[in-house]
Amino acid sequence: MNSKSQTEIFQILESRADFYNQPSFIVDDPISIPHIFSRKEDVEIAGFLAATLSWGQRKSILVACKKLMGLMKYQPYEFILNADKIELDKLNGFVYRTFQYDDLLWFIEVLKFIYLERGGLEFVFYEGFEKSRDVWNSILNLNYEFQKIPHLKRSEKHLANPEKGSACKRLNMFLRWMVRKDEKGVDFGIWHKIPMSELLLPLDVHVANISRKFGLLSRKQNDRKAVDEIMKILRTYCPEDPVKYDYALFSLGCVEKYNQKT
Repeated sequence: MNSKSQTEIFQILESRADFYNQPSFIVDDPISIPHIFSRKEDVEIAGFLAATLSWGQRKSILVACKKLMGLMKYQPYEFILNADKIELDKLNGFVYRTFQYDDLLWFIEVLKFIYLERGGLEFVFYEGFEKSRDVWNSILNLNYEFQKIPHLKRSEKHLANPEKGSACKRLNMFLRWMVRKDEKGVDFGIWHKIPMSELLLPLDVHVANISRKFGLLSRKQNDRKAVDEIMKILRTYCPEDPVKYDYALFSLGCVEKYNQKT
């Protein structure tokens, strides 16, 4: 059980967030993939694909992401819009864990539709947010766009759906990258319509475990309701930028293995 006071927990999270929210964090993290680019659309697409592949060991994630960017000639926006059948066929054989060629083609086709017909990823996420001032609805709106393009049913497991109770870890991480902005320069902060205050914690097993150890989470499932429970506390710590504590919680759980200590 947690024996620390809320004040002590707050101080730990503040200290670790400041320590890990540094450019040195970028190198070994999937966020390094969109940092390769400067064009807004390239950053968005590279970030979205990198976030999609972000499960498993970080080294393996980076290898897969760099391979995919290479197949796209390190021009993801141009590739999404203009790749012909021959270029798309060259993606055949790309696989990362259960994410396969058919899944990748679906994502590419949807992204092409979103940029040509729907104003881009930023517009789609904000359109959903604007309806209820709720990031869960941003993610749901993205799901609606994906459903417009024919696909294999099995591919849907690669796009988290909050209506099914998912914590949507990878999509919330992507939103942190795009929306959150400070002087450290780790997150991009290139999307300005969704407030940082409304972002949601990217909840994975490490973050969930350390959150329970600190008494931030009582719920046993790592799901949407768990995210909402933690966010209620994090917003009291820093109402304007609550997901800055993602750096602390993830690193305490994954890097420092704090949750394994007595």
